[in-house]
Amino acid sequence: MREPEERGPKPASVPAGETAAVVLNAEGVVIARSESAATLLECSPGQLCAPLLELLSRAGTEPGPAGRRTTGTTRTAGTTRTTRTTITGGEHAGQSIPLDCTLVRLTAHTRGDRDAGARWLVLVEPTRTPAASDAAAAAVEAAASDAEGRRTALSHAAAASIGASLDVTDMAQILVNLLVPDFADLATVDLAEPVLVGDEPPHHDTSGEVRLRRTATAQSPGISAEDLLPVGEALPPVPDAEVMRPLMEGRPVLVPDVAVLRATLGVDPETLRQFVPSGAHSSVAVPLYARGLILGCVTVWRSQLPAAFDEEDAAVLHDVASRAALGVDNARRYTKEHRSVVALQRSLLPHSVLNTAAADTAGIYQPAGGGAGVGGDWFDVIPLPSLRVAFVVGDVVGHGLEATAAMARLRTAVQTLADLDLDPGELLTHLDDLVLGFSNEQMAGESRAEPAVLGATCLYAVYDPVTRRCAAATAGHPPPALLPPGEEPFFLEMVPGPPLGVGGMPFEVTEFEVRPGSLLAFFTDGLVERRGADIEEGLERLRSSLAGAGPGRPLGEISQVICDKVLDPEPTDDVALLLARTRALSSDQVAEWQIEADLSRVAHARELVVGQLSDWQLDELGFVTELVASELVTNAIRYAGGPVGLRLIRDRVLVCEVSDPSGTQPRLRRARETDEGGRGLFLVAQLTDRWGSRFTPDGKTIWTEQAMDGTP
Repeated sequence: MREPEERGPKPASVPAGETAAVVLNAEGVVIARSESAATLLECSPGQLCAPLLELLSRAGTEPGPAGRRTTGTTRTAGTTRTTRTTITGGEHAGQSIPLDCTLVRLTAHTRGDRDAGARWLVLVEPTRTPAASDAAAAAVEAAASDAEGRRTALSHAAAASIGASLDVTDMAQILVNLLVPDFADLATVDLAEPVLVGDEPPHHDTSGEVRLRRTATAQSPGISAEDLLPVGEALPPVPDAEVMRPLMEGRPVLVPDVAVLRATLGVDPETLRQFVPSGAHSSVAVPLYARGLILGCVTVWRSQLPAAFDEEDAAVLHDVASRAALGVDNARRYTKEHRSVVALQRSLLPHSVLNTAAADTAGIYQPAGGGAGVGGDWFDVIPLPSLRVAFVVGDVVGHGLEATAAMARLRTAVQTLADLDLDPGELLTHLDDLVLGFSNEQMAGESRAEPAVLGATCLYAVYDPVTRRCAAATAGHPPPALLPPGEEPFFLEMVPGPPLGVGGMPFEVTEFEVRPGSLLAFFTDGLVERRGADIEEGLERLRSSLAGAGPGRPLGEISQVICDKVLDPEPTDDVALLLARTRALSSDQVAEWQIEADLSRVAHARELVVGQLSDWQLDELGFVTELVASELVTNAIRYAGGPVGLRLIRDRVLVCEVSDPSGTQPRLRRARETDEGGRGLFLVAQLTDRWGSRFTPDGKTIWTEQAMDGTP
């Protein structure tokens, strides 16, 4: 027998299992709703939801007009209270719809006995069996528990990841990546422009004075944010609106309804589209506040996540932003120190490209990455008398300002010793003594203002374009690479000396021939060393990269190719690289003679000088050069004996050299009126641009230089 057919009106057609969600405040005003809520309930955002007012009163509140205080049972934030009942909702095709409602308390912030900040989530669906309703209530409780778990997970993730970088831009990106997509659908970080370059932002009293730049963004895949300000752009000026003033005091700004923000921000619609994403229903802005300074602002938006931001969300974001602000401030201060150290070190290094009579040079300095920063690597090119040139490369262990200051002391010492025209081994011996003195001062506490120079290495080489030979010595430093024209590059075999500061050990000099057009590569170990790899692999990469450095390629281009092929993508040590392409003087640029140790031969020396200058078409320099050669040859014969060497070299300057077997250095003095002699060296110093002397294996050489145009 068939059951009788059920008569009467049928409920409205609603998809099975579909649940509408409505978020209410304590007064019963709709804060947010899902799309299906518009079908089941006639209530719009910003309006009272009449069908649910009774449900709120049953739950322990007394709903009323907006702005009226309500009372209720005090509960801790985040607890879930579920009340299930059946109400009559809207109408569909003229029929009333019985609805099952599940009410969940999301938050409660109490002041005394007043419940001022309660938020309620109401899940509404067509009436179904009690078992299904119980399952829905359990799902709601689980969802509320998940929300609390997400907040806790966000706090833990922030504690673990914020502060891991010393780059302000990386810090900003880490922050927005933490917030999206679990906590927010869109997050932005805007930093004060001085912060990006390491400076402190100025103190501001109003939001209209703040100048921010978009630094980082992150968004969920479904968010439409095409009109928002892109990363790298400066934010337009924001009026000093009431809604923005808490930010200037270091407090968050919670906007449960974005429509209110649009109405109160006080900017034109075009600018508003750059600030507020379309479709967002709620937002929280928290300042990055550290040491009394507003470093920037982090702003989060929700559009796909149904629940609006509440006070607890704002509190969690404020805690995360406080951690981030300290991290940004540390990164800012590191950036400032790093910029200062880089500026100091680059001011201490020579010009990256130098062109001398002996060689063309190009140098590169690359600070370490990964937060290690600037260190004590350096290179130098020092012009020496007689058109020679010295190449220097060194490394002070450590990083930061102290390593740079120690490098400056060493570089100054090398330049001073080079002016004495010592051979490389003797120069390194004197430099080693200076480093020992620096270390002893530091240990004795006599020079607390000066950093010690510990663990330093150095290589010093002198190239002579006349003899086409190079002499070099190393103090614990890698040997240079040499690429002769048309041949394969190789590393020079040098006797390694101990690092500077060891003391008591000799530094042996290695001499080798250098053909014109050869390429010399001086470098620090940071170029060829990689973590976990053998240094021989780095040396082979360097040798291979030099193999393609033809004579026609610019040195700057070769330097960049070497860095790209050899340097670790994330170097842990700073790098100094110096390339030198050698030149040589032709035979018609040099004239030299041996003069017998007889004063009668001085006149012959003068004739040789005048004749050679005439052949070189430098007659305008004849008078001065004849006088200089006469005085120097006379002194050499009179006080040192023979043999006496006389040499003229012409290139960019005219060099006159006189050599003798004596090891006594000449001394400039002022002759008295009654003295019969003693004026020759004084006249030499007055008539030439530069003069000096240097020791040689056979004695000494006195040299002078004159400009080729004849103007001292």
